[in-house]
Amino acid sequence: MKHIRQHPILILLIINLMAGIFTFNNYGLSWDEPLFYDYANALGYAYSPKEWISGNFNLDNAYGSSETDHANRGPAYIILAHPVVSIIEILGADNASAWHLVNFLTFQLGVYFLYCLAKRTISTSAALISAALFAWQPLLWGHAFINPKDPPFLVFFLGAIYFGLMMVDDTEEGPGGVWKSIGLASFFLGVATSIRVLGPLAGVLVFFYALGKFKTSTLIKTLSIYAAFAFLVAFITWPYLWTDPLHNFIEAFGFMSDNPTQLHVLFNGQLLRADELPRRYLPILISLTLTEPVLPLFIIGILVSYSNKLIAVSKIKLSQFKDEFLLLLWFFIPFAYVVLRKPPMYDGYRHFLFMLPPLFILAGSAIEKAYKFTKSNWAFGILTVLILAPGIFSIFHLHPYEYTYYNSYIGGTSGAFRRYETDYWLTCYKEAIEQFDVPNAQLFIKREPYIAEYYANGTIMIRDYRAEFGNIHTDDFVLVNTRANEDIKTFKDASIVLQIKRGNAVFCEIKKIP
Repeated sequence: MKHIRQHPILILLIINLMAGIFTFNNYGLSWDEPLFYDYANALGYAYSPKEWISGNFNLDNAYGSSETDHANRGPAYIILAHPVVSIIEILGADNASAWHLVNFLTFQLGVYFLYCLAKRTISTSAALISAALFAWQPLLWGHAFINPKDPPFLVFFLGAIYFGLMMVDDTEEGPGGVWKSIGLASFFLGVATSIRVLGPLAGVLVFFYALGKFKTSTLIKTLSIYAAFAFLVAFITWPYLWTDPLHNFIEAFGFMSDNPTQLHVLFNGQLLRADELPRRYLPILISLTLTEPVLPLFIIGILVSYSNKLIAVSKIKLSQFKDEFLLLLWFFIPFAYVVLRKPPMYDGYRHFLFMLPPLFILAGSAIEKAYKFTKSNWAFGILTVLILAPGIFSIFHLHPYEYTYYNSYIGGTSGAFRRYETDYWLTCYKEAIEQFDVPNAQLFIKREPYIAEYYANGTIMIRDYRAEFGNIHTDDFVLVNTRANEDIKTFKDASIVLQIKRGNAVFCEIKKIP
């Protein structure tokens, strides 16, 4: 109990852990997962001395069955997670569920890092509420299970920032413990870089923080070691770099920056190509997919954080602004890039989830101000409940499709249906297959039949709709999702025998061919 009183974040983490353990089996495979986990299974080849000396070592064998999709995407996270997944499978979980649990546990590390970063500028209580507000965002809660790419990048990016700032502070104070700080900061920056080529942005932010903190010679020495170790970690955990590190990294950076895709995205009721979305796409989605208190608290938090210091600007040093300034850069650099550069976007803004933590940390400043203003534990308790309640309620209501969340500004997920994408990763296939009870039926899957195959029992024959369209006959069935309104275009006059939905939002349905 003493340990919990000293570290109240443990309460939040224990609550989350218990919730995850009881529900991780409920989440269906997402569109991107099977091939990515196949990549994880194949990676051992790249690290096998036996294969190195075999005389016919071919690095392409380390990328699994989707070399063109995954060779230039760093696998640091799945390298670290795969052994834990194997242990959970031994304990009885299926492969998909084991990955979902490990993904969720990894996200809890990010919740802890956010709490630690928040404590640098606000009180422990406010930091705890900020961390809870972050953790209980339905969008993030859902992605934490089913997305092995973007939340892990968010976590290691957070870690790179947190340990990077600690490294700078430790270097300023003296030589004691500096090497440990450099090691941790370099490890997290290297892993973040391996996961996503935007990882070095965390190092740039740490560099900005370091400016003016200590002498130029010390700065150059510390950051040079830091950068070198981080590159070494990225190199070791990213086999694609082994043949030509600089050229392959630049190539991967260019590819990910352009993010070429032919996918269509449903935005405000219109189907648009991912590379033709308007500049308002990201601002609108952020405003609609975070719970109602987040953005108002963020704006108030900015005003609170800066107004107190600007009043006495003549009496303070620039260094006192550094944490707040860093947070704004962290959010607005990628935000400005998306709005101004207009890279192709799809699947919401999952590729940019890493830019969200500053919103919650700065929201904590507003929460702390509210606590001082109310001067009443009861009033502050009620305010805390009001801040957290929208996320908690929606997590229960939408489970296990929390990532389809839209707030009340648009009428919830029901109001967003047919206007914005909901279950764009087809996780509803699990529930649809498990509820479909027609022995010996032929079920044609409109997209990604491998997801349905994973959950099908031996009494259902899973067929590929696009590859075997000519073989569809009367009394067969078709499973179609509502991404990009595909259900409307597929056998629109066929009778619907099963729908997976929350409220008025339909995620997928099974139709019987007349």
